[in-house]
Amino acid sequence: MTNGHLDVITRAVKLFDEVVVAVAHNDQKQGLLTTEERVELLKNTTSQIPNVRVTQFDGLLVNFALKLEATAVIRGLRAISDFEFEFQMALMNRKLEQSIETLFLMPKEEYTYLSSRIVKEIARLGGNVEAFVPGVVAESLREKFTLG
Repeated sequence: MTNGHLDVITRAVKLFDEVVVAVAHNDQKQGLLTTEERVELLKNTTSQIPNVRVTQFDGLLVNFALKLEATAVIRGLRAISDFEFEFQMALMNRKLEQSIETLFLMPKEEYTYLSSRIVKEIARLGGNVEAFVPGVVAESLREKFTLG
């Protein structure tokens, strides 16, 4: 989770009564952190933001959204490079379930260059990532790369 993610969550709570931050479990992808670790970091980081709930899910996002009786999916867009993939996903989700809308929110300009991939690389190489991620995330990355 970067400060850009946190910014998008903060913006989303101004638009909806409740925001569910959903962490996808993906067997095909070996991430640095487990799904459970990601959920715990997100819970810790968003605990002071009212009306935010963090959970995990398996399967299709639209099916999960239907289960929650959600009306929309919020996706963050940093740059044009994000748009093509996100646009394709939004159209496919609409094809799968027309009742779920996809909304794109842009983070503050100061966060548009952030990506979790870049932050992980900086941390892996021993750089300080505290300006890019919440404190608990920076600490988790330090631990992973020091112990790993």
